[in-house]
Amino acid sequence: MSVPMPTTNVYSYPTGVKPFSERKYPKTICMFDVDGTLSLARQQAKPEMFATLKALRENCVIAFVGGSDLNKILEQVKSLDLFDFGFAENGLVAYKLEQPLAAASFIKHVGEEEYKKMVNWILRYLSEVDIPIKRGTFIEYRNGMINVSPVGRNASIQERIDFEKYDKEHHIRADMVVRMEQEFIHLGLTFAIGGQISFDIFPQGWDKTYSLKHIESEGFDTIHFFGDKTFKGGNDYEIFSDPKVTGHTVTSPEDTMRQLDELFLTAP
Repeated sequence: MSVPMPTTNVYSYPTGVKPFSERKYPKTICMFDVDGTLSLARQQAKPEMFATLKALRENCVIAFVGGSDLNKILEQVKSLDLFDFGFAENGLVAYKLEQPLAAASFIKHVGEEEYKKMVNWILRYLSEVDIPIKRGTFIEYRNGMINVSPVGRNASIQERIDFEKYDKEHHIRADMVVRMEQEFIHLGLTFAIGGQISFDIFPQGWDKTYSLKHIESEGFDTIHFFGDKTFKGGNDYEIFSDPKVTGHTVTSPEDTMRQLDELFLTAP
């Protein structure tokens, strides 16, 4: 699935989509985590979710905020044109009405030498971690962060589920994060556990609150965020607890739809 390339910032609404000013709550935006919130991890959202988002978009502005790269997110949410804003890699890769906004670079921030040291450390550490299975792609470089998976991102859906259960008991990711925080304290990095099998590493301040920079000039009075990893150490925690944001913890995509229905779709 191809990613749109930067063009001029000329914004136009998809056919049938109301301008922000014509929606029921024109100064409100609803922002959504992807895995566990809009869809099951690494799976496409259900038709019922797309129908809910379409109805919600009649009322307010909507956006996704995911830690994965854009291509992976689009496998789950189908298309950028279903959202007013799309924030991949925590907003370090961002789109408004399908047009790209300014991006940021992890490697430029930490430097090539420090990045290389970190990759070597991760590979040595993972070579000594004993878990039931290991697949492939243990480190995934993204534009604004790196993603580390002890079991490997090539794990099947069932293998992801099995690892998540194993990790809850043996704390594989949490223990590794503690070690890395100590080893690379001089770089000022944030380590955030997300999804079923991995954790993200990015400069402090480059968590999901980074996406808020892109909407500062939009004049929203109310910012809602929905996510499942809203606990401290989870990759939704910072934006969930930001003072500018009204945070909502969800337990599943079905719970997301239920909360949206109660807050917006059946509200008087």
